[in-house]
Amino acid sequence: MIRLTVLYGHPTDPAEFDRYYHEVHIPIARKMQGLKGWTIGKCEAATPGEKPAYYLIVGLYAESREAMEAILASPEGQATVDDVANFATGGVTFLYDTEQVLLPVALA
Repeated sequence: MIRLTVLYGHPTDPAEFDRYYHEVHIPIARKMQGLKGWTIGKCEAATPGEKPAYYLIVGLYAESREAMEAILASPEGQATVDDVANFATGGVTFLYDTEQVLLPVALA
């Protein structure tokens, strides 16, 4: 299983980022076919009161890197990638990793 992690930096307008992400970006991204999983989460600092390094973290899962690259190369994937520039005012970082699960995780 491959995971594409998307790390969003702190936006200039967090409320607008949240609105756009949930009302516009997610509906665009939901059109991608072939994902095996998708997680999102607002980042919190390990030390209370500190600003976390990132604002939002997203995990996209596929069977392999080749499968993920095919998903992103599809018209729906390209629309999703192209849309990031419309709201990611704090910058964005993409990282791939081959996930190894050491303990089962139940996602709610």
